[in-house]
Amino acid sequence: MLKPLHLLTLRAVCRTGSFATAGRELGYTASAVSQQMAALEKDSGLVLFEREARGVRATAAAYRLAELSERVLADLADLGRQTRELAGGATGRLRLGSFPTASVRLIPAALSAFAARYPRAEILLEEGEPDELLPRVQDGTLDLALVYQYALIPRQWPDGLTTHHLLRDDLLLLRPGRAHPEPPELPALAGERWIASREGTGGALSLARLCAAAGFAPAVAFRSDNYDVVRQLVAATLGVAIVPALGHVADERVQATRLDSPAAYRDVLALHRAANTNPLLPAALATLHRSVVR
Repeated sequence: MLKPLHLLTLRAVCRTGSFATAGRELGYTASAVSQQMAALEKDSGLVLFEREARGVRATAAAYRLAELSERVLADLADLGRQTRELAGGATGRLRLGSFPTASVRLIPAALSAFAARYPRAEILLEEGEPDELLPRVQDGTLDLALVYQYALIPRQWPDGLTTHHLLRDDLLLLRPGRAHPEPPELPALAGERWIASREGTGGALSLARLCAAAGFAPAVAFRSDNYDVVRQLVAATLGVAIVPALGHVADERVQATRLDSPAAYRDVLALHRAANTNPLLPAALATLHRSVVR
């Protein structure tokens, strides 16, 4: 197989007409150039030089081989450039997973900033709850995932994953109307109808534990994992709810107040495999942190 290095040297020799001059241009000795050309003749089966008393003369075969190598060497140079860009994160692909409320409130600004800084990089977004995203991070299908954990529902993340804290997402009490006095203590809401997320979810378990600490079990009348649906049900005076701040949109029909409890929050995290070497990963994490701060 012909070696690109030998072809580059051949082009220099054909252009300069001298092993010594080509060697000076390329940083080789004349002897090293002679050895490379001898190896190229052996690999190609061509006579590339006529040896004369005062030097060498390139044959027609040498000039033709140098001409034929131009496109290959140009492609190799382009490959080298693209490889350097890929290694430096200027290009490449990042596969990102996110839970729905983060996809609405955090991801658009982060992706916009990322695209402005790395316009030739490709980023793919997929949505899911933490338990759906975790296996895909572990098997390498996703490079990075945004997940959450409720303060009252601590999680043990699988070995081999690195977590980055992005923000604390306070929990809000939603009640119909805007004329309420200061938010009541949770025990005062024991007789209310409650709207909660699907059974077994972090939100539903957190609600149950918050209410249990206040001395009652919430009477859940409606369940939905869609916070827009929850807000509309509250606005329709069908109950009260506790939702994360990221999941709430201001609505004049609903009063939203932070709960006075040290455990009324969830943490939003970004996680990835510790062994992931995607060059775009540090840039994506930095962009997410900046977007959250803003």
